Amino acid sequence: MGQRNQTTVTEFILIGFSNFSDLQILLFVIFSMSYMATLAGNIIIMTIIRVNQNLHIPMYFFLSFLSFSETCYTFVVIPNMLVNLLREIKTISFTGCATQMFLFLGFGITNCMILTAMGYDRYLAICKPLNYHALMSQRVCTQLVAFSVVTGFVLSLVETFFIFKLLFCGMNKINHFFCDMAPVIKMACTENSRIEIVIFILCVLVVFGSFLLILLSYILFFNTILKIPSAKGKHKAFSTCASRLIVLVVHFGCASITYLRPKSTYSLDEDTLISVSYTVVTPLLNPMVYSLRNKDVQMAIRKVLGKTLYPLNTESS
Repeated sequence: MGQRNQTTVTEFILIGFSNFSDLQILLFVIFSMSYMATLAGNIIIMTIIRVNQNLHIPMYFFLSFLSFSETCYTFVVIPNMLVNLLREIKTISFTGCATQMFLFLGFGITNCMILTAMGYDRYLAICKPLNYHALMSQRVCTQLVAFSVVTGFVLSLVETFFIFKLLFCGMNKINHFFCDMAPVIKMACTENSRIEIVIFILCVLVVFGSFLLILLSYILFFNTILKIPSAKGKHKAFSTCASRLIVLVVHFGCASITYLRPKSTYSLDEDTLISVSYTVVTPLLNPMVYSLRNKDVQMAIRKVLGKTLYPLNTESS
């Protein structure tokens, strides 16, 4: 438990789902099933892309790394959340809280950067097809992924350092199901407005900046798609892009609500439900939307399972 007066907090209590005490077992079952499905989807994607030479192209290189990053991203939060749903006292050490925040933000920012790189890749493939292979070489792909990882964890380190540089003395109950920025900052017993401003600026650059770049790439997609003479071709291209765009809007929209709004409007129930969307729901949807609905991936899966004789009726991404 946290110690008062002159002693600092040594551990925190996570109370994110305390207002849903009658639903703890049900939430455990639902989140467990979602987590298993997310893990299975990402493992299938990484394995299929690894073993199938036909999928060794930039688009699937990014998809494979996104799956790996999201596997780590969910592992940082969900297993601990599941354990806490079955425990009465949901404690986490001060160091454990800082580590969880660092890893969560690191992989979260990396995911945003990878999604941006994927948008750039699709822009080149659709809008600059003649120069695509020259502009999106293996070296460029590797550099984009390396840049995403380094940027993600450098920014995460900066944010985590500033937050845990604050003094915590007395209150140790975090109004969340994991160590996220807003609820942790809210507990600090020292003045934190400057740190909040710095973190807000970084969040704007990452969340809003990434989403704007991705949105720009989709605007250019749609402009190119409109020039396709075939109505069937337009429909397939629009349906694929639309499904991806919906997932992106949900992901970045919920992240924006959480990280880009005034801290004075923070609400336990509201923020808990919003956070579930980008820690549980979108990681579950991403494998299905980006890979498992893709005709090439389905064909590779069927080949591995020895079921290539069945027809494929879904659209290609």
